[in-house]
Amino acid sequence: MRAVVSRVTGARVLVDGEVVGKIGPGLAVLVGVTHADTAAEADWLARKIVNLRVFDDDEGRPNRSVLEAGGEVLVVSQFTLFGDASAGRRPSYIEAARPEHAEPLVAEVAAKLAAAGVQVATGRFRAHMLVEQTGDGPFTILLDSATSRRR
Repeated sequence: MRAVVSRVTGARVLVDGEVVGKIGPGLAVLVGVTHADTAAEADWLARKIVNLRVFDDDEGRPNRSVLEAGGEVLVVSQFTLFGDASAGRRPSYIEAARPEHAEPLVAEVAAKLAAAGVQVATGRFRAHMLVEQTGDGPFTILLDSATSRRR
């Protein structure tokens, strides 16, 4: 699994003009799933997100997690994180998982974040979404479960 995690002052997702997910200060997380991903990757990703120290402490250093900062998390499925644009001009999405495989894993990430005590909002799977976010910093981190296996 891959995730682009951005610290935000707020974010929301609209589908057909309707707000389907909205958060205040916290993290906007775009999540991509590949074919080999399992519940183990969803668990790893949720633990990583909830414990990432990207919020400022009293001295202005990023030493607090979203949980410690009292922030919220917006989780949005993003199959294009597994797009490959290395050849030609049109990206290939062959590494992106099929929706029936990806949807439950993205939902599991959101559920595990909520179970950890974080307020979670989501986008709508298989919908055309407008994602609005106001970056804070900007502070953006790329997480990849495949990279974690190499360490």
